[in-house]
Amino acid sequence: MPWNKYNLSQNQKIYPKKPCVSITGNTLTECENIPVPITSLQAGAIAKIPVVLAELNLQIDVSSIINLPEPALEVKQIHKRLKITQCLLLQDTNKLFIKGFVRKNIDYATRGCCSTEQGVCGDIKHCTIDVPFECVTPVTFNGIAPLPVVTTTREEFEYFKREDLKSPNFAEKDNLLSGDFSEFNQISTEYFNELPFCELINSRIVEFDEYLNRQHATKGTLPFEEKLFSKIEEKMVIELTLKILQNRQVRIPPCITD
Repeated sequence: MPWNKYNLSQNQKIYPKKPCVSITGNTLTECENIPVPITSLQAGAIAKIPVVLAELNLQIDVSSIINLPEPALEVKQIHKRLKITQCLLLQDTNKLFIKGFVRKNIDYATRGCCSTEQGVCGDIKHCTIDVPFECVTPVTFNGIAPLPVVTTTREEFEYFKREDLKSPNFAEKDNLLSGDFSEFNQISTEYFNELPFCELINSRIVEFDEYLNRQHATKGTLPFEEKLFSKIEEKMVIELTLKILQNRQVRIPPCITD
């Protein structure tokens, strides 16, 4: 009988299939722990909550050039939203690094295909862009000063070793007394500090946009006061109110009732 997947030759061995999953488990022994005293800012019950380090008003000046994808007659409206992507307090320097962008949705009128000396009928289109900004500002902690940074430590140690000096240049009773070069021993200690973080309270943007390269249409006709442009120069003054916080352990006093 010829061999196929449903029958095997007599001299062919059949091996059991391997399981599709295997589990290896063990029993864990109990490890001991020692309670650590908890430090806090005040007396009372202990809670870990955000504590205000500083609250500040920040001004950022931005200048940019916007190129529209096609000539426009005028800007109808601009919707803006402020986005913060980085707010990092570099400790031991008291410098706050700010990074973000202003999302702008620009609605503008185009010439279209219908225009005369008396009027123009076109389309309203939009262009959404992100205008980036970045700055660094010093911080005065008008709340509670942040916790000092605790650094990681690494210490090396070695063991004493006595070794015979197998050399004709030394007496038989001489020994080499030194540290053991055949090993490396170290104690490493890591501290995981609480990173301060920011909250955005409010923002105010004062903006001045000016059309560049305005010129009359080279083809067709438009009303005499209408010109086309495709480039906008904008200047923005961004005012932010930020709050810098850090998670701290605080004692909350018990509620006292009359």
